[in-house]
Amino acid sequence: MIGNILRFKTAVALVLLGLLTLLAGIGQKTFWAPAESVTATVPAGATAAPLTVFDEKLRTLHEGTVTINVKGEGSFMLAAGRPDDVDAWVGTTAHNTVSGVSEDGKALQLTHADGEPAAPSPAGSDLWVSTENASGELKYNWTPPADGDWALLLATDGTKPAPSAITMTFPNDTSTPWAIPFMVLGGLLVLAGAALLVLKPKSGPRAGTGSGSPTGATPTVPAVAPAAGGPKAPDATGGTPKGAPKNDSGKLTAKAATAARRLRRPGVVVAMLAATAVAGTGAAAQASQTPAPSPSTSAAAGQSPDSPVLVDAQFRRILEQVASAVDAGDAAKDASKLEPRVAGPELEVRTQNYKIRSQVGSYEARMPVRATKLLTTVVTDKRSWPRTVMAVTQGEGNVVPQLLTLTQASPRENYKLVLTTPLQPGTTFPGIARGGTETLAPSDKSGLLNSGEEALGALGDRLNSADSAYKDKVAEGESSPYIADTLAYQTDVVNSGVNGTFSFTHKIVPESVTVFRTADGGALALGRLDFAFDGTPKAAGDKLTIGDDAAALAGGKETSTGMVLNFAESVAVYIPPAGSQDPMKLVAATRGLVGANFK
Repeated sequence: MIGNILRFKTAVALVLLGLLTLLAGIGQKTFWAPAESVTATVPAGATAAPLTVFDEKLRTLHEGTVTINVKGEGSFMLAAGRPDDVDAWVGTTAHNTVSGVSEDGKALQLTHADGEPAAPSPAGSDLWVSTENASGELKYNWTPPADGDWALLLATDGTKPAPSAITMTFPNDTSTPWAIPFMVLGGLLVLAGAALLVLKPKSGPRAGTGSGSPTGATPTVPAVAPAAGGPKAPDATGGTPKGAPKNDSGKLTAKAATAARRLRRPGVVVAMLAATAVAGTGAAAQASQTPAPSPSTSAAAGQSPDSPVLVDAQFRRILEQVASAVDAGDAAKDASKLEPRVAGPELEVRTQNYKIRSQVGSYEARMPVRATKLLTTVVTDKRSWPRTVMAVTQGEGNVVPQLLTLTQASPRENYKLVLTTPLQPGTTFPGIARGGTETLAPSDKSGLLNSGEEALGALGDRLNSADSAYKDKVAEGESSPYIADTLAYQTDVVNSGVNGTFSFTHKIVPESVTVFRTADGGALALGRLDFAFDGTPKAAGDKLTIGDDAAALAGGKETSTGMVLNFAESVAVYIPPAGSQDPMKLVAATRGLVGANFK
């Protein structure tokens, strides 16, 4: 009777415990489920600054897309760029940095750095891979434009304070790893309780009574007496539990007998069942809580410390702006229209070209610069300044592909076109990794047959004379005419100029040299040579006559004292890797008249 009452109470307790456990699991999936997102706000009273930076760590603080909401007066912008680019552009300007989130997740941590009170407007900077412009309010979903780390810059025009009403909404961890285990365990406990109510134990002789022996004889006492002093206990089926330890006479040992008696208790059976369920579901829960590798962390771990300075979309946008500026300058023959996007040798050559064409209508224009039909790009992974990149294009008006070399002098300056160099006919452009390549110092010949300076110096000497010591060390293809045509032109001038003495020099401009590593371990060196054409009358009274193009720059056509013509030569030379037996090869070249004067 007492056993039935104990079994009933145990069953009810198990059912109640199971229902509570089941409710806890269901609650985690429903009314106790965590919020899908959390929102943090910049505290009021933050120090005003013209620039606000969003630290790159905020984007990966939680898995998923981060949403930024900004409210401010008037117009403002939000720009995305590499963290080092954002820092370089900010420089010494006073700024705030949204660097983290408070422990309770409700406030954004803002740090202030003193500095210069204003900066130029960041709008239109080539450092930004993308920008968002807004008036009054902006909602921005922060997604990475490419692999690696990305930061944000918030500003108005660089002089007014940046908006300070900022909130960030992060995806929340909505996982409930214990919900399913609780529901499974609760169900098992309910079933176990129900089983106790329905199932009844088999009746049999009670341990310790005389009826346990069929003959009424005293049961045999085992050699090792049980701890309780009673007879051996049968198992649930009336037999000896399998595997139970026995003494020499085949009887159960004291410990085995005690354990066997305990196994008959209903509560013990249920407890073992529950323990098994907890063990199984606990293992599942542990597996579900094991965090998977974060995509952003994995990407950052595999990311080179020197990422390419431009992504493809950035490069295309810059190239379009450069081409547009050159088109405007060429159409109006106005060099001032070039200055925002053209510099160095190319600005000098086109400026003089416009001057000559304004007086000599038949003078040939420079090859147009096109952003369409982009054949390839060459991007440095050297993140310090100046930065140099290159594009190969062949759009309308480009008879052959053209190498466009662009340089960014400092973080707050934009890329400018410094060289345009048509590919030599029949020449193949060397393979260079598009994902970013190494740039070498002009004097560095690591792994190369020659350094960049040596290569362009050798080309200059090769152009000076047909008998150059570099005749067999700098070559061009059979259908590539530049070296042969230049030597033939110089020879013809000397032979036909009976009234004058002429000399020619092609000298490297060291500061113009850029060297990109090629895929085969060699390199491509680009730069400028200064080509000087010097003429002096042979005798008193002799006169030298120059062409209409040179006369437009010199201010006259004849001289009895002598003259000097100056050309800027844009060239590109392939340098084989160290140990190669191949000669260096002229890949691209052109020249433009930039000066003419009388002695």
